Amino acid sequence: MLRFLILRVPLLIFAFGLCIHASAQSKELKLTSPDGQLSVSITLADRIYYTINAGGQTIFQKNHLSLTLGSEVLGANPKLLRSKTGKVSEDIKPYVSLKFATVKSSYNFLAMEFKGKFTVEFRAFNDGVAYRFITAKDGDVEISEEDFVVNFPKDCLLHLQLAGGFKTSYEETYSHKQSNEWKPSDRMSTLPLLVDTKNTYKVLISESDLTDYPAMFIKSSGSNVMNGVFPKVPLEFGPDGDRSVKILKEASYIAKTKGSRSFPWRYFVVTKDDRFLIENTMTLKLSAKPAITDVAWIKPGQASWEWWNDASPYGPDVDFVSGYNLETYKYYIDFAAKFGVPYIIMDEGWAKETTDPYTPNPKVDVKELIRYGKEKNVGIVLWLTWLTVHKNMDLFKTFETWGVKGVKIDFMDRSDQWMVNYYENVVKEAAKHHLFVDFHGAFKPAGLEYKYPNLLSYEGVRGMEQMGGCTPDNSLYLPFMRNAVGPMDYTPGAMLSMQPEVYASERPNSASIGTRAYQLALFVVFESGIQMLADNPTLYYRNEECTAFMTKVPTTWDETKAIHANVGEYAVVAKRKGERWFVGGICNGKEDKRMLDLNFDFLTPGKSYTLTLFEDGINAGRQAMDYRKRTLSVKNGDKLTITMVRNGGWAAIIE
Repeated sequence: MLRFLILRVPLLIFAFGLCIHASAQSKELKLTSPDGQLSVSITLADRIYYTINAGGQTIFQKNHLSLTLGSEVLGANPKLLRSKTGKVSEDIKPYVSLKFATVKSSYNFLAMEFKGKFTVEFRAFNDGVAYRFITAKDGDVEISEEDFVVNFPKDCLLHLQLAGGFKTSYEETYSHKQSNEWKPSDRMSTLPLLVDTKNTYKVLISESDLTDYPAMFIKSSGSNVMNGVFPKVPLEFGPDGDRSVKILKEASYIAKTKGSRSFPWRYFVVTKDDRFLIENTMTLKLSAKPAITDVAWIKPGQASWEWWNDASPYGPDVDFVSGYNLETYKYYIDFAAKFGVPYIIMDEGWAKETTDPYTPNPKVDVKELIRYGKEKNVGIVLWLTWLTVHKNMDLFKTFETWGVKGVKIDFMDRSDQWMVNYYENVVKEAAKHHLFVDFHGAFKPAGLEYKYPNLLSYEGVRGMEQMGGCTPDNSLYLPFMRNAVGPMDYTPGAMLSMQPEVYASERPNSASIGTRAYQLALFVVFESGIQMLADNPTLYYRNEECTAFMTKVPTTWDETKAIHANVGEYAVVAKRKGERWFVGGICNGKEDKRMLDLNFDFLTPGKSYTLTLFEDGINAGRQAMDYRKRTLSVKNGDKLTITMVRNGGWAAIIE
């Protein structure tokens, strides 16, 4: 069946029903993964409890779940009516393939139907466990709260992004806490959350198929227990500048929604190999069915972006006053055209006022730029605040007539039910008019990008916009956490590179922490349907061999292979597009030098390849700009030792 160009091809489906009278209901049920290594033991008592085991070890013990509708608690003293188990194996072909052109999804399921018109469905994959509620109530219902309670059987190390409240752009640095030291009075965490059990396994916790419902946060309940918490439905708003609103009144409930529906999946990716966190596709495997079928117009790709470098090209070839004006944007278009970059983003400054999406800055002739870009095969993407979009939802129709290709929407900074619905309304309306969307000031991905593949990326990450606040020590968690749940707009591509102890920069001379080779490798390691070239075209022209490499890196992939991985320490990833392979390696600043063996067993046997690599130079540990470019011949069976300095990297293309 066609899943909105997420093509799902069922290979095996087998299910059977088991009817059990309430008075003789089974108190214990068990579900195992297809390979038998993961299991979920479900106990029906005063609550619905579940324990997750992996390889004979207890990962979580007697977790429990419930959903409260007014005064009715679904999951309290549950009465099982019947259950259904089965196996599913299918191939998923996502239109925007961030990791793999084809994803194999195989799982066993258990659906338990209870008295009170609700079902709880569990799925066990070889790489994780997920569950969701399904209700069959009449009319609308108000969800007062949802219990997502996780019990740690012993002390674990938690990797968290702690937020000061529900108003957050998900850009906080990661914190690292022992589970028994995380207190109820401490700040809550966004999702995803990564658990190191300290006994072989790591567990990535997040959600998928988030629709008409608030995003989940996690808070300590004390005694080595944590629980899900949710923002309440906002009822009244007040003004708060040109790009946001104040919530003046909230409801007593977290969602008002249809009584007959499925709720978001809560999932646990369980692995003893850090590499698999990078390769996992759980958000995709649990995402909703595609909502649109006409997708050929959606073109992922790179974009030249002017905000980070403050629209400031300079030099002998710049014979105009640079800034947010027609001449400068034409210069960006010329740069993009030269290197085959399909888009430029016109950020804040293209419009006369942030509140008016129809009147350009007098110095910016948007229609002329669209015409010029079309001539050069470069599309225009326009930045907007979410509030302006909300007040002008007809702008998508207007932008389509202008010839705009996409929009970058900023400053949502919320994830309550109202805002979650706003995201979906925006991408739905944008799709009607053949516009793609990049959300900034955003929460983390949770499946909407597969339901509407014109949603190419989300920020929701501490990226290079944070300047000196964006460090490799923090960014080395991103492949294992934030990027492990979906695309992220990190905005790489800096040509001014510094080690942290000497870092100093300010727009227009923006710089990054990490070596030049580290910056090149980010294009391979990090995933985004629209990938930025954040720096100044002037610097890209002056560093043309680096620019030529970066602009060759695809934004969608046929195959991903994590080669070396250690959460927070280093990651080396190989990715294939067609016949080409790209390799990217990055590391944090905790060691002066890291040496890792790269085995070329992923190459096709019997073929010879040319490898062009960029590596940290001999002085890169002190002068981060130092790099070396080399060309080698390689084949399957060969091995190469790669060396990365502190905050360093390694990048290559294999053809």
